[in-house]
Amino acid sequence: MSAASPTFGAMSSRPFRPRAVFFGTPEFAVSGLRALTEVAEVTLVVTQPDRPKGRGMKLAPPPVKLLAEQLSIPVVQPTKIRTPEFAERLRAEQADVALVIAYGRILPTQLLAAPRLGCLNVHASLLPKLRGAAPIQWSIVRGERETGVCLMRMDEGLDTGPVFARESLVIDPDETAAELSERLSALGAELVVRELPRVVAGELQPQPQEHAEASLAPILAKQDGELDFQRSARAVHDWVRGFAPWPSAYTWLAGTRLKLHRTQVLHDQTANTTHARPGELLSATRDGIDVACGVGTLRVLSLQLEGARRLSAAEFLAGHRIGPGTQLGRDAS
Repeated sequence: MSAASPTFGAMSSRPFRPRAVFFGTPEFAVSGLRALTEVAEVTLVVTQPDRPKGRGMKLAPPPVKLLAEQLSIPVVQPTKIRTPEFAERLRAEQADVALVIAYGRILPTQLLAAPRLGCLNVHASLLPKLRGAAPIQWSIVRGERETGVCLMRMDEGLDTGPVFARESLVIDPDETAAELSERLSALGAELVVRELPRVVAGELQPQPQEHAEASLAPILAKQDGELDFQRSARAVHDWVRGFAPWPSAYTWLAGTRLKLHRTQVLHDQTANTTHARPGELLSATRDGIDVACGVGTLRVLSLQLEGARRLSAAEFLAGHRIGPGTQLGRDAS
């Protein structure tokens, strides 16, 4: 925060339920909102507007909005947050603190300063690693073995504020981003219940981040999912599970986009001695479709052609004549 920012810990140590505002949008933030209601009086929930969803593109409310309505907490869904009117709306809550979890927008200075004690954030990485919009996905794609959550004080930077508390966990080598997200969401909720009251009471002092060690986790785009079989089987496997369910890892089969949903590393540390090109099928059986990589072999267990439904390898092979020698990739001939 800036020099004029409020100082945490100005409150007495007596039992106290602070007034709080919650910012959040997706499923990942739901457990955090529920946790905040355990330790604070949540007077307002701020979430993104309803968005079109599904084949019918009907407007659907964010998961956080659904929970807030169940809990009878007032909800606002501003289309713009950088306005004097919204800043005044937030100040009118007379909140002691705001908690932000995966809201989806960067808060300007006037909003960061609106609660009496400023804003806290639950970020899904071990800062300063993986600052940004997609830390869960990139932690898997980049082969990290450990990640976690941090409770931090927000400032004007991108996840650059000092950290009050953190919890880590080991990433399972076959875990998808969706599965890891569930575990990190629960871990973040535990951190809120245990540590947010201590932060408000001034019992925790934030520790500055080592900015020289920072790395970024940029927002995802659909094209990020394209696979490169020149990589090792382990790296391709990490790409598949890191981008599940979105934007989905994909390659090409005879010019048609082919999503890979579930894979398994058969060999990873040994060089490719089959003389097959990376992306070439080595075998195709009910157990899986084996693909040569730059190093090692990847087995595809679940896949989906564009415009079709997701199938197991056995189901896919029942309707498609592919086998050893078939080449995957954009430039396959």
